[in-house]
Amino acid sequence: MSVVRNTFNPDETAMLGRVYQNGNFEGETAEQKEARASRIIANYMAGITDEAELIELSRRPLGR
Repeated sequence: MSVVRNTFNPDETAMLGRVYQNGNFEGETAEQKEARASRIIANYMAGITDEAELIELSRRPLGR
């Protein structure tokens, strides 16, 4: 049986917020910010927990 996870604890939320804040770049549009936030969450949920790696990966399109 697989476990569905749809919440983050306060420490995870703080870390994801730091990744989001530290990964922004000049001239980023609202659409780009939303896509970056989605990539951060997707990569985190895929098991990547290192902040620097999450920042780097959030700047790239999701791979297939």
